[in-house]
Amino acid sequence: MDTEEKEFTEEDIKNQIKPFSKNSFVRFFQKALRWWLGVWYGFCDKRPKLSSFIYKIFFFLIFSMGVTIWQFIVMTFLPYAFESLNAGAAGWPMIPIAAAGGRNFIIFGDEQGWGYFIAFEIAVFTAQCINFPLQRNVTYRSHGNVYLQALSYFIGWALVSVATNALWGVCNAFLLYWGSPSVVNGLLKTMLTGVVSLVVFFFIFLAIFPDNHKMAKKARRRYEKLTEKNASPERVARAEKKTRLWEEKALKSDAEREYTKAKSQANAQAMRYFAIVKAAGKANTDEERAEYAVKTEKSFQSAVEAIKIKEEKEEAFHAVNAA
Repeated sequence: MDTEEKEFTEEDIKNQIKPFSKNSFVRFFQKALRWWLGVWYGFCDKRPKLSSFIYKIFFFLIFSMGVTIWQFIVMTFLPYAFESLNAGAAGWPMIPIAAAGGRNFIIFGDEQGWGYFIAFEIAVFTAQCINFPLQRNVTYRSHGNVYLQALSYFIGWALVSVATNALWGVCNAFLLYWGSPSVVNGLLKTMLTGVVSLVVFFFIFLAIFPDNHKMAKKARRRYEKLTEKNASPERVARAEKKTRLWEEKALKSDAEREYTKAKSQANAQAMRYFAIVKAAGKANTDEERAEYAVKTEKSFQSAVEAIKIKEEKEEAFHAVNAA
């Protein structure tokens, strides 16, 4: 090995690999995940825009479906905790629907009583408390004002709740009139809420978690136009401040993404190196051993290069967040 590379040893490469679980079942999925991350980040390098789109859609759907399942579980069992409140139709606006046998159209409340309404609102609210941080920190990796974003999200949730409650007010009246089981009703209500929320929140997220790069470019163009038009110093200063803000957010997003990718690739290269070393130990002929010696050397250099990149990205990540 080259003299300048002697500072790196097998121990340095080994330290890049997170220990596997002793449980064989868990270990299998850990290996599969680490292999997939290596493939995924390689794809990200080749198709950055497409990979970013796939990433957001995948996690948006996964988290949305996950909280929908949570809602169904809560709605299946929680109404029993409020059974004493389920003493008949209660709420507003209590408009009888003749086609549904006189069952009432209710937005705030429930045809079966306040217990069902309270249980549903708890289910939906807790689901959003889970969904918001996951979407913000994982799907969109936002660095915006969390309090303002949470407030915007809450307002969006309140509006969606009113819309779904109004729609469910009609559906529930007919389902009860037809004698549909409560479990089926809970499933249908969860599905209805989930589908409406999936569509509406997709656009809400685009508004409260904007793409930092697009916003930075937009702010930069506005600042340049104001400068060219000799706008007032106050307007130019505000535009410049906004531009710096979005550019800093974009820089943080890039640093976080690059560091995460570099860690995964260093891990993948380290695993590949030790896999080759293990295979080389089983070589039976001089020709095979010579061939593996070349592969081992090349893999070692690739692992070292990946470690160097990871260290650079780590330093950049900490520098950006410390600024």
